[in-house]
Amino acid sequence: MKNNLIAILVILILVVFAGSVVYPKGPDYFGKELKTRLGLDLQGGVQLTYEIDTAKLGDKVPTKAQEEAIDIISRRVDDLGVAEPKVQGIKIGDRPGIIVELPGIKDIEEAKRIIGKTAQLKFYELDENNNEKETDLTGSDVKKAEAGTDRQSTGFSAVSPVIYLEFTKEGGEKFEQITKRNINKPLITKLDDAVINQATVRSEIAGGKAQIEGIESLKEAKETARLINEGALPAPINLVQESFIGASLGKDAIEKSLIAGLIGLLLVAVFMIVYYRFLGLIAIIALLIYALLVGALFKLIPVTLTLAGIAGFIFSIGIAVDANILVFERFKEEKEKGIPISQALENGFSRSWPSIRDSNISSLITAVVLFYLSSGTVKGFALTLAIGIIVSMFTAIIVTRNILRLFIKNKPT
Repeated sequence: MKNNLIAILVILILVVFAGSVVYPKGPDYFGKELKTRLGLDLQGGVQLTYEIDTAKLGDKVPTKAQEEAIDIISRRVDDLGVAEPKVQGIKIGDRPGIIVELPGIKDIEEAKRIIGKTAQLKFYELDENNNEKETDLTGSDVKKAEAGTDRQSTGFSAVSPVIYLEFTKEGGEKFEQITKRNINKPLITKLDDAVINQATVRSEIAGGKAQIEGIESLKEAKETARLINEGALPAPINLVQESFIGASLGKDAIEKSLIAGLIGLLLVAVFMIVYYRFLGLIAIIALLIYALLVGALFKLIPVTLTLAGIAGFIFSIGIAVDANILVFERFKEEKEKGIPISQALENGFSRSWPSIRDSNISSLITAVVLFYLSSGTVKGFALTLAIGIIVSMFTAIIVTRNILRLFIKNKPT
């Protein structure tokens, strides 16, 4: 009995904690704001489809270039401050492509401009005929780029935006040799073939550091420095499709999904109570606790909810009830043998556990396979389903069992 009370106390603590997490205006835990994250189909936003220009890849393998582009674009999108963006590779005919999903995006033009920049940083010198000649120093030789201001170039009363460059060891040696042979000659810096700086070299520069001046604004300097740090795309990318999803569509989808989930939960509750009476009522209480715990985990992990993810959660409700049905049927069989109710209850749980365990593990394996071998919304379905399965095993075996122990005394049937 004492162990049962401790278990009930732990369950109550979990319920209170989960309730505070799910509550929209609840406290922030672990030093971060907890909020429900919505995917593109629910929150609204934009989906951009890009095609990689394979004609300008050179000797690079298209699949490898696609991986590099996805990594670079992901870092650029993260800097935009978009909540839960998604960047993934696709095939457009026989060419590699990339889909970028930006939920809740506000400035789409800025996003397209930053995502689509090739960001090829190159340095040029002049040959004997005063023609531009590309050097072997590129953005890949830059270890770090940082935007800042330089008062010396404009005086104390004003500031001039600059970009401070720190080269790699090899890059620093290249830069030193370039400046050594170009004293009193111009050195031109270009980003995507656009001149961003042209300065006359006054002396040989060692130490692996340089700065780019002549930037129009600090915002431009910060954006350029960020692009340099994130790296250049292996080849230009072309925007081939742009799709908008309105926030009103997402709101309508959420409302319909919630209504469908509530109707399903209500029908399950009616069936359980009509067929199993008191046991069914306990199962519904456990089911409500299950929903509360799952909702809290969605915010704590956090899980980005999509329509498919909500479907996975609703589907897992049936799995949670199924475990209770197995236990209750076994419990009824034990009672018919004339075994005391409390012992029949324990037998019902212990003897139905292998079936519950095996069926849930089978479903969990399916969810894991779907998560790792699929993409897009299917991943969301698999993730919410897996979480639901794990929590359902806890509520069916631990929560339901300990609640029933409070009400069933050790007496003959």
